[in-house]
Amino acid sequence: MPYDFTLNAVIPASAQQIYGAWLDSLGHSEMTGSTAIMSDEIGAEVSAWGGYINGRNLELVPGERIVQSWRTSQFTDDHEDSIITVTLEAVSGGTLLTLTHANVPDGQTSYERGGWQDHYFKPMMGYFAGRQGPRVAKKAKPAVPKPKQKRATATAKTKRKASKAKSKAKTAAVKKTPKRAVAAKAKAKRAKRTKTKRAKAKPKRTK
Repeated sequence: MPYDFTLNAVIPASAQQIYGAWLDSLGHSEMTGSTAIMSDEIGAEVSAWGGYINGRNLELVPGERIVQSWRTSQFTDDHEDSIITVTLEAVSGGTLLTLTHANVPDGQTSYERGGWQDHYFKPMMGYFAGRQGPRVAKKAKPAVPKPKQKRATATAKTKRKASKAKSKAKTAAVKKTPKRAVAAKAKAKRAKRTKTKRAKAKPKRTK
């Protein structure tokens, strides 16, 4: 008689990340470590673990649930397809993945006793944990240099103000200088004229 079983695992990723990777050929291959052909279309044929598993998408609810028919190379022609239902729920530390495997042929207990854990849950935990690490490091870097940037900005503003003040002082000096020069020239001219007039006014001495 066929039987059903349910397994749980907390995966360090969002429900949408798991959903997307499961239904993507490259993502599924990378998270399990073996070749897979997947699709996000209902009715599409799928395969995993290099053809050891074959099936079809039966129901898809983005970020929440995946239902697929599932049969391995151990199934005989007399065996009907088994059905897997993957339910995703956000929890602390990631996503609770609940797997229900129904209509499993009698006697084929390896899927429940280590098959799913060793070939899916454990590789998936390592895969998503590795993807989360670099993101945290990238976010932490910009927080350190912020005070230096503010100081640098303040210094730059101070320099600009000082430069403007010097420029104004120079301009003022330039403006004042011509007036003094003109006054000095005028004074010199007046002095010359006075001397000339005095010289003309003096009587010539007779021998």
